[in-house]
Amino acid sequence: MKQCPECKRVYNDESLNFCLDDGTELIYGPAEPPTAIMSSKDEMFSEAATRTTGVPTSGSERPSFDTRHASKGTPSRRLLAIALFGVVLVTLIGLCGYWYLRPTAAKQINSLAVMPFSNDSGTPDAEYLSDGITDTLINSLSKIPGLNVKARSSVFRYKGRNVEPATVGKDLSVKAVLTGRVVQRGDGLSLYLSLVDTETGDQIWGENYDRKLADIVAVQKEITEDVSQKLQLRLSGADVQRATKNYTNDPEAYQLYLRGRHHVLKSTQPDIEIAIKYFQQAIDRDPSYAMAYVGLADAYRAPVLESFPLEALTKSKAAVQKALEIDDTLSDAHAILGFIIFWYEWNWVASEAELKRAIELDPKNADAHIFYAHLLSNTARHDEALKEARLARELDPLNVRTCALEGEFLLHAGHVDEGLARLKSTIELDPNNWMAHLFSTSVYIEKGMFDDAIAEGRKTTEIHPHSRSFSFLGYALAKSGRKREANEELQKIFDEQNGRWISPYSIAMLYNGLDDREQTYKWLEKGLVDRDPRMVFLKVEPKWNNLRSDPHFQEISRKAGFAD
Repeated sequence: MKQCPECKRVYNDESLNFCLDDGTELIYGPAEPPTAIMSSKDEMFSEAATRTTGVPTSGSERPSFDTRHASKGTPSRRLLAIALFGVVLVTLIGLCGYWYLRPTAAKQINSLAVMPFSNDSGTPDAEYLSDGITDTLINSLSKIPGLNVKARSSVFRYKGRNVEPATVGKDLSVKAVLTGRVVQRGDGLSLYLSLVDTETGDQIWGENYDRKLADIVAVQKEITEDVSQKLQLRLSGADVQRATKNYTNDPEAYQLYLRGRHHVLKSTQPDIEIAIKYFQQAIDRDPSYAMAYVGLADAYRAPVLESFPLEALTKSKAAVQKALEIDDTLSDAHAILGFIIFWYEWNWVASEAELKRAIELDPKNADAHIFYAHLLSNTARHDEALKEARLARELDPLNVRTCALEGEFLLHAGHVDEGLARLKSTIELDPNNWMAHLFSTSVYIEKGMFDDAIAEGRKTTEIHPHSRSFSFLGYALAKSGRKREANEELQKIFDEQNGRWISPYSIAMLYNGLDDREQTYKWLEKGLVDRDPRMVFLKVEPKWNNLRSDPHFQEISRKAGFAD
């Protein structure tokens, strides 16, 4: 039972959080039960009769009746009892009808999926706009306390698909979906939004916004405010300010930023190079645009595991530090900085401080949680790592990268079968996810199932041929006795170089599979010199177990930042 502390109204429906009369937050109670609520039917009639006849009572006294006539009663008393019973019955029916038939708009929603807005502009060039507006609204609404907003990578798996709200509600465990259409015509911008209850399929709210393209920043702030109101969320002034914060007032800089995001999320080298140009143009228009620096840092770090790390990570760190100089409250900036320090500088303490700060600023930042899980896993803090990985997956349940990484962390924690189960479910989500196949190769190696490992390794190299996939496949071939084929995979790594940087760590692992200890140490030493990011796996990768007692390997591990 709940009560309004202002008007004292009592509510039996514990799902309500705010008074329907004055909007005050309800508390559990009431502290003093209203006199109209009795513990038994006798007490109710007794009190009613007392009030009617004017007989005074106290808290310890009950009204007295002439028991000689109690069995027969009198017509007036019988009529009074019937009348009172009728009043109570009508009141109860009215209350039940009110609670069950009240408008659905009063229902408070605490979970939401912002579905990818469709581009109805008639030109693919406007795709960056529909995706970017969706992305921005996800980030804005996720800052609202008490509202669980699913991350971009989960909802964008539905892009281009006509999916029923009930299906999304079941898949993502959300109570509402926000859908939208974007139409750009010249300098005009039209947005058509609909908020739908996933349980009933009813539209909670819908609105059209016709604006100039130059008003794109302001209209998204307006939409955020409107959606939060329709979700029956009570926000403080600070909550509204966080959710509707603008990082630039220059609409052209904002559009350049959206174009950069559109390309960087495609994750191909040509798209990343285009994204860097757009982010830099946004910065040129507005040098105080902190999120453009974050985008630039994200772009520079994106290809880091496939290109020379020193130059890329140096540029990424410079950009993210500039972002933090402008705005130290950016969770994404702290997460990227922690990521860089982990992979390149091998400073576990400093990396952890940045990642924990990112999570403190935004506990719903799935990337920050999975970055932190990676640090914890690679430093052998396995229980903490798996907790963070599970949390990241709950925040972003359809993110195949997160699911695949959780499988790898389970393997490195010694939970081999659990890791394999997680990776199989990830491949069901996305059969062409190279990370899931790569880690499956590793799992099958540890289980001694080399035929399966080779099959997964070949699948990985078909999807994403690079030094790490060749390395795992070659290791599996070598351990199964097929050393000639293993050497062929080694040659593919060298052929891949062609003037580009290749990972010394990956070469060393394949040589270790071939039992060539001299070449293994030669390439691990080069990994230290190049500051190969993959050296962070030295402590937990089980394929190095045969070398762990060797002083040479121990010295290399120490230089990579691992004390024991």
